Amino acid sequence: MTQRPTLALTVGDPVGIGPEITVRTLADAGGSAPARGVAVADPAVLRRAAAVCGLDVEVRALSSWDLPAPRAGVIDCYDIGVLGDTELPWGEVDRRAGRAAVRAIEVATRAAMDTLVSGVVTGPINKEAIWAAGSEHLGHTEMLGALTGVTRQNTMFVVRGKKIFFATRHVSLRQALDQTTEEQQIAQIGEALTALRVFGHDEPRLAVAAINPHGGENGAFGDEEIRHLTPAVQRARAGGAEVTGPVPADSVFHRLLEGHYDGVLSQYHDQGHIAAKTFDFNGTVSVTVGLPILRTSVDHGTAFDIAGQGVADPATMRSAFLHGAEFAHFADRIRAEYGG
Repeated sequence: MTQRPTLALTVGDPVGIGPEITVRTLADAGGSAPARGVAVADPAVLRRAAAVCGLDVEVRALSSWDLPAPRAGVIDCYDIGVLGDTELPWGEVDRRAGRAAVRAIEVATRAAMDTLVSGVVTGPINKEAIWAAGSEHLGHTEMLGALTGVTRQNTMFVVRGKKIFFATRHVSLRQALDQTTEEQQIAQIGEALTALRVFGHDEPRLAVAAINPHGGENGAFGDEEIRHLTPAVQRARAGGAEVTGPVPADSVFHRLLEGHYDGVLSQYHDQGHIAAKTFDFNGTVSVTVGLPILRTSVDHGTAFDIAGQGVADPATMRSAFLHGAEFAHFADRIRAEYGG
């Protein structure tokens, strides 16, 4: 049998929908899947999720990454030993759940750093819960950076093979505008081009999205394009990069889907998020670039309001798993580029 890459799947917050979408993904994967998935959680959490989902599967607890042969109808789970058989209430912020979520990320990241697995696929965490458990990190990305010794990471959305990057992330629109400078744009263009090369585009084509309506109309609707974006694009092109822009945001994503570019550098959080999720909400996958390990993720929250009902749609987790299997082939490139 052809050797498949192994991916570690963290369930996120154990009282959110993460366990449900994880067991459904792994139950559907089977022997024909392009990767072998191993859940990272307390086994009882997965057994409870399987029960609410009505799945007839066995959850096999593991204490080592020396994996046994896969078996049909069996979901393998690396036991993190945090909750044991304790059943926490569904859909409630709980520091114990936060502690389990953090521990799963630590275990999976260590396995990826030691090349025991080819990559990590993460389920949704609850920030209040991890903070209650003592974590000082804003979220997944910052935690992964600390665990891998990386001080700068970025997000790459993948939707139908196209990539979207973000010049700014979790800041207000006002702050995003204040952070926009020519040097900031040059840095973000460089990081996006590097990521495109790492993930298989040997001669990447990148578009830089404009900020203002119609790209500012030569300063009539704003001058960020004139002062910051256009000079940065010109510098990148002078260095030999195939960079286009600034392209008005009302057309740049359409042109991306038409195949004119391999990626778009969006200027603020919602500019890129709205485009990707409107096109394919369930198929949009988040990839953290800049880490020395592969990490794909769902791009939605814990959905506490429906947790424990067995109705959560696993499509985003399935997509993150399948993209993880695809990108596992670039694991060596990832380590070489971002491993320091």
